[in-house]
Amino acid sequence: MKISVVVPVHNEAENIISLIKEIDTAMHQAEAYEIIYVDDGSTDQTPTVLAQALKDFKALRVIRHAKSCGQSTAVHTGVKQAIYPYIATLDGDGQNDPADIPGLYNVLIKKSENITNLWMVAGWRNKRYDTAWRLFSSKVANSIRSSLLGDNTPDTGCGLKVFSREHFLSLPYFNHMHRFLPALILRAGGQVISEPVSHRSRTNGVSKYGTLDRLWAGITDIAGVIWLQKRSKIPIIEEIIKVDD
Repeated sequence: MKISVVVPVHNEAENIISLIKEIDTAMHQAEAYEIIYVDDGSTDQTPTVLAQALKDFKALRVIRHAKSCGQSTAVHTGVKQAIYPYIATLDGDGQNDPADIPGLYNVLIKKSENITNLWMVAGWRNKRYDTAWRLFSSKVANSIRSSLLGDNTPDTGCGLKVFSREHFLSLPYFNHMHRFLPALILRAGGQVISEPVSHRSRTNGVSKYGTLDRLWAGITDIAGVIWLQKRSKIPIIEEIIKVDD
């Protein structure tokens, strides 16, 4: 397994060290790996904590946005900077369990033998530890998105995903794109499957990419994704071989 783990963060100073330790432990059997933290213009102690962490974790790389550009841009920045062919993403709040990454990677590699153009394995938090409002809004958003986009993904909001770097970078980039990755992959001719993953309660801080942001993104962006879908043509290609008489 050669993999880059990309973690977008904004004002998550209290969660950084513990999560890096967990990622480092989860990756100990990898042939090669790196941990890329993308600091999305944090205004707390995140830059200081990450600077110290660079001295303590040899696999760690830190990329910083001068000002906050949003979670999708942070993910995109991390993937572009990555050096390995496979990417794992997870949220920086500690609610995703890094121990799930090797399993998702193994599913991607093994099932690619039988599923043509399998580009991504998406995490599915079938038992979540969130506030009642967040659970409700997520359920409504997932239902609307799935019915309109037909992405067959029960939990596109889960930050834990494993995918091909090359395929990700071939997708159209726009703000909030990370919420629509399954639909964008299907539009491009790829396949996505979902696998159950762990979910944990947040122990420090509060969400920095809020519920209202997600709802607004859903309202404004879903129409744009539908527009992309309707204007995409996926040709079935066959090369004709000359047959000698």
